[in-house]
Amino acid sequence: MDKGQRIAKVMARAGLCSRREAERWITAGRVRVDGEAVTSPALNVSLEQSVTVDGKPLPALQPSRLWCYHKPPGLITSHADPRGRPTVFERLPGSLPRVVSVGRLDLNSEGLLLLTNDGALARVLELPTTGWTRRYRVRVFGAVDEDRLAALEGGLALGKVRYGPVHARLDSRRGGNAWLAVSLTEGKNREIHKLMEHLGLVVNRLIRVAYGPFQLGRLPRGRVREVPAKVLREQLGDLAPTVGQRAPSRRHGKELGADD
Repeated sequence: MDKGQRIAKVMARAGLCSRREAERWITAGRVRVDGEAVTSPALNVSLEQSVTVDGKPLPALQPSRLWCYHKPPGLITSHADPRGRPTVFERLPGSLPRVVSVGRLDLNSEGLLLLTNDGALARVLELPTTGWTRRYRVRVFGAVDEDRLAALEGGLALGKVRYGPVHARLDSRRGGNAWLAVSLTEGKNREIHKLMEHLGLVVNRLIRVAYGPFQLGRLPRGRVREVPAKVLREQLGDLAPTVGQRAPSRRHGKELGADD
């Protein structure tokens, strides 16, 4: 008997939102299964059941896809900003389906941001347990102590937050600024900024150049490049068994599109 999947995961897999967003929508009473309101994201649903959000069926499931986006500075990695600042998703090409980001980049950070139509896949790729290294070029202002940089490989506790190993080395110096190469696997909120501040350095530019096996390369700022399905299958393996494959259909009426 098909025991189904958690409803938040089903919503994310449909590309409608992230799993965290799905949980908030469920708690807010926006989701129904077979016409009945759902209040718990722990509910399992099967392919035979009808799931609606705000009265509209989920979009038909599509093959998992992934894009590399060169995020410019000055954009919020969010679908909406209460302060009215421009967002990444407002600037994406109209040819893309609805997508969610794999993690985030801060307002003034730039470089590689992965986008996917599969919210469940995004969640898997964000997890530190996946083990993917994020690599950055970081420009800092201040006197760089290379021994203190090297000590970050042992991890560090700042207040109540414990940061895992971070590999950081000096690339070059020019005047009061220096370029560092930094790599990490956790990516906690503003981790690099906080660690550099602890070392007496001020980050004035941060560029993500790689996320796991995917590279920024020469992708122009503001442009998007899709990762071929064959490459996805090779790189993701068991992390994304549905890459390049159309998932089974769920019962639908009118599809809920990206603009609804």
